[in-house]
Amino acid sequence: MIVPVLVQLFIAFGIFNVWVLRSNKPTAFRGGQAQSMAEEFRVYGLSDEVRKIVGALKLSLAALLIVGIWIPAMAVIASSCMAFLMLVAVVMHVKASDPIKKAIPAFCMMTLSLVVVLSY
Repeated sequence: MIVPVLVQLFIAFGIFNVWVLRSNKPTAFRGGQAQSMAEEFRVYGLSDEVRKIVGALKLSLAALLIVGIWIPAMAVIASSCMAFLMLVAVVMHVKASDPIKKAIPAFCMMTLSLVVVLSY
């Protein structure tokens, strides 16, 4: 079961990187011309409150993925929810008419989340 554990860690640290370390920094994958997470949510027509809720959810799910190393049921729940949130992220990129390149990280995280679900 080493593969699901490595994938769980990859997802968890990836979420931490995006939502904590790089939240206020530009990346090539932000929606529209956004230079920060707050600007990206505005591009999608979403409020600051929604951004805060999504951020809290994603960080909580990332923590549960780590807990899931020892309690596999948590990994299944967290990765199922993460897959859904990443699907919504892909849809938001499409809605914003972003080039497909910008949706690739969300699509990959969704796919990896499904790998975890299917591994347990």
